Amino acid sequence: MSGIAPYGNDAADFMYNLLFCDDPALFARGANDPASPFAAVLSDKPDPAQIAAIAHDTRKEGRARALAFNWLRQHGHDVPKRVLLGAIVEVPLDGGLDTLAAFADGSVRYINQTGKMSVFEGAMPAVHALLAASQAVVDRIGPWDKPRLPAPKAGNVRLTFLVSDGLYFGEGKFEDLSRDSLGGPVINAAGQLLAQTVDLATQQP
Repeated sequence: MSGIAPYGNDAADFMYNLLFCDDPALFARGANDPASPFAAVLSDKPDPAQIAAIAHDTRKEGRARALAFNWLRQHGHDVPKRVLLGAIVEVPLDGGLDTLAAFADGSVRYINQTGKMSVFEGAMPAVHALLAASQAVVDRIGPWDKPRLPAPKAGNVRLTFLVSDGLYFGEGKFEDLSRDSLGGPVINAAGQLLAQTVDLATQQP
């Protein structure tokens, strides 16, 4: 579903679609480095054992693991359920869509409503809280078995989870999900991570 374009900006829309790991072709740039885990997953002659090793290696980038698990499922290999690899929170605002993504390796991607992008590698302190709250949701719901939806409409918030057995998501009115026993902790943790992310972004040149 790489045709979803909520920002009307090629660079921002490209990064946005990369977050969901449902279109392997978008990661072709990363496949140029033979040592990259993306290269193994996107290889013309993929090695199932190597891809399985990437999927289960908690030291690897969360998105690479998501791609690896996707490949394994699509090619008939068994995968564990409910292994959380990333969480994405989308909030439509007056100026556009705010998108915050955190991955199991600790990295963060943030796309501001204006389309400005920030990338942070390495573990950020607030990521753990967001992923812990997200895991509680994943443990209670199931994967989405249809194509990914366009960006959420105004007034809603969407919580998407990259999981070993597929994309999980929940969506509803911001006020309702904020008060929900499962969604509320995710939104609260995302707010704390967003504050930390914006703080760091303002320090970037």
